[in-house]
This record gives sequence, C-alpha cells and structure tokens, in this order.
Amino acid sequence: MKKSKSTYLFICLLFFIFNGVMASNKITVATIGTETPDPGTDQDPQKMVGQMIEFWGRQLDEVLPFHPDLIVLPEACDRPSGLTAEEQFNYFRIRKNQIWKYFATVAKTNNCYIAFGTKREETDGIWRNSCVILDRSGNTAGIYDKNFPTIGEMQRGIKASTETPIIECDFGRVAGVICFDLNFDELRLQYEKKKLDIILFPSMYHGGLVQSNWAYSCRSFFVSACAPDELPSEIRSPLGDVLSSSTNYFHYAVATINLDCRLVHLDYNWSKLRAVKEKYRDSVTITDPGKLGAVLVTSEHENISVNEMIEEFDIELLDDYLTRSREFRKNQIGQE
Repeated sequence: MKKSKSTYLFICLLFFIFNGVMASNKITVATIGTETPDPGTDQDPQKMVGQMIEFWGRQLDEVLPFHPDLIVLPEACDRPSGLTAEEQFNYFRIRKNQIWKYFATVAKTNNCYIAFGTKREETDGIWRNSCVILDRSGNTAGIYDKNFPTIGEMQRGIKASTETPIIECDFGRVAGVICFDLNFDELRLQYEKKKLDIILFPSMYHGGLVQSNWAYSCRSFFVSACAPDELPSEIRSPLGDVLSSSTNYFHYAVATINLDCRLVHLDYNWSKLRAVKEKYRDSVTITDPGKLGAVLVTSEHENISVNEMIEEFDIELLDDYLTRSREFRKNQIGQE
C-alpha cells in the first residue's frame, strides 16, 4: 500500500524521537524570590494558610504569562514571616499539605514543573527542610531533603538527610540544594559526578560567587530563588554567568535556556570549533566568557545534537581533556 507524504513525515518524526536525535532542548525557566507576608498579631493558622495561597497566587500570576516549563520558589516559601519556632510548628500542623496541593493544581493547570521549599513532617515524626518538585500533572516528581541544615535548625528538630536524589524531568536531570548546603564541597562533589542539567537552589541566603562555582564545577544550569527581597534570584549558565536576574522592581526572573550544550576547553580545539561553526552557522552557538579557557557549545539544530556535532569534529570535552592531563602527568611522574 502506498504511504502518503504526511504518513511518511510522521514515521520520520517517531524515528527521531525514539532514537534520541531531536536536539535544541530549550525550556523556559522562571524563578521567584520574595519574602512571605508577616501575619502580625493574627496567629490563626488556617487563616495564615489562606493568606499564603493568596500571596503565591499573585506572585505566580506574574510569571505564568511567560508559559514557563519550570518555576522555582524559595526555601520555606509556604510559611509566613515573623513566626517563632513554636509558632511555626503549630502552623505546619494545620497547614499540612494544603499549599502543596495548591501548587500541584497550578502545575497541572499550566502544564509546568514547580519546585518549592517547605518544612514537612514524615510519617515517623521526623521533620525535614525539603525542596519538592512537582511535574506537569501536579504529581510529585521528587523530593530533596536538606543535607546540611544549620546547627540552629537541627536544634529545633530538623533532621539532616544523606540522600542526593536525581529527579528525572521530561526535559532533563534535576537536583536540589537548599541554602546552607551551598557551603559544603562534599555535597557539590557528589553532584559533579551525576551529570545534571539543572541545580535548583531555594534559599534564605545568596551565596555570592559560590553559586557560579557550583554551576561551573557541576557543568549545570543553576537556578536560585532567594526569599529576602534584597537578594537577587538568578538563572546561571554552566559557565557560571547570570542569564537573568530579579531586580529591585521585579521579584522574578525568566530565561529560555538550551540544555543541549557541553563545555569544551580551547586547547587542541581551536580549529575544530572554527570548523563546526563554519558548517552549522546559526545552528550552533559557542559562548566564550573570557579568561576561563573553556567555552560552552550549544546546538540550536532541530535534529542534530551537540554530542553529534562534537563527535563529527572530534572535539575534546572539557572533562575529557582534564582527565587526559591527569593521566599524562601520572605517566610522567611514573617515569621519573
């Protein structure tokens, strides 16, 4: 039976999808960083839950017109400001999963992922400081529990985790880091090995240059959502560069990022990078931050991935080059 042209094109599309040939993996990311309202003297927990839902409804309305694939909210974003430790736990016991369910409804209605910081009680009575990732259907895609709570948090009953789960999203691999976690290299070194696409950072503090260090060392995009109004919430590239930031006028930042990218050192690759650019022109982007010696190669092609481009021109990846340098050094030392 003779197949129509449309049938043929559909079969080709299925071939590309199931063989992983589709490239240019672009998604729109939004981050919102702002303090939650202080209830003042009115401490009715259920009323505060309603206030939190109304508050986040207004904040989310600011970024939903961008049709984001992923929205990141700050640490402990579902509790009011200004509560004592005792008042917080009284509030949590009434709040339960009400705001969690609200975020799930928003995620499902708007076909997006939402990552948010929360304090939650596990079934055995253990309390965690967590980053919850909801998928496009509003289901829980994964939960990261803070590995390094502050001493004060642990004294107040928050238990540290030892798990570093990778959440598989439909666009790539995601991991969480919460606030004080950013200070600990042992956590970062674990993530370096896991080939991440995006690190989510809901936080009460910024971390300064450490954010860029995490992005570059993990070869990952890095999205921070910082609760204090005076701290910027930012979206960083794997080079550590800020792609978009909240400002004193807007508490949110939005950027379209392309996850089909790899870091490459310039050594031994100068002519190869020139050749790939000459062939693919606007279908490949080579981003040089300067002073680093490494560049970010990104495929803008609909069907050819960055890995295929790199293989075609025998371009050596940054990590492969560093490994080769280590081996060369080891062999040299062994000969002395």
